[in-house]
Amino acid sequence: MSFTKITALLLTSIILSACETVQGAGQDISNAGDAISEESREVQADL
Repeated sequence: MSFTKITALLLTSIILSACETVQGAGQDISNAGDAISEESREVQADL
C-alpha cells in the first residue's frame, strides 16, 4: 500500500471513532438533562 492510502485509512478511522465519542457524549448530556428535569418536577410537586 502506498503512504497516501495508509494515511487516508488512518484519518478515516480517527474520524469515525470521533463520531462515536461525540454521540456518546451527547447521550450522556441528554441523560443528565433528563435527571435534572425529573428532580425539578419532584421539587415543584413538593412545593
